[in-house]
Amino acid sequence: MTISIHVTNVLNGTIESVKSVIPLPVTIEKPKLIQQPLTQTSIGVLIGMTGDIIEGSQDTIGRIGQSMFGMPLEGEMLESFAGELGNMIAGNLATSVAQKGVDMDITPPTVLVGQAKMYGFDKALCLPVSFTEIGNIKIILMVEQ
Repeated sequence: MTISIHVTNVLNGTIESVKSVIPLPVTIEKPKLIQQPLTQTSIGVLIGMTGDIIEGSQDTIGRIGQSMFGMPLEGEMLESFAGELGNMIAGNLATSVAQKGVDMDITPPTVLVGQAKMYGFDKALCLPVSFTEIGNIKIILMVEQ
């Protein structure tokens, strides 16, 4: 398979995963190509599968957690949930794309809190995701050729 077919399968699988894992009304915007450096400003989760990042504000991630677990999440509990949310989406994604013939392994989540800049990737796509009355997150797919 060519890299563009893999990227399309991963993007479609990511959309399916978000809709499956997070029980909220969701709007997915068209992916956008982004340049280096990738700048994160609040809280993010890095899942190694050649670099998939879920990034959003602490408020948005906390509100997603509250909608899923019925209680506010703050501090270490919020950071732990962010990692688990990334893990759930990436695990669901790996299963989804495996059904399309893409072999994918994932690493445990790395939670990034605060400002960070990331360099060293060939290309990156940003998939903006909006949750009604909750907020926005961005899923960044870094592609190595």
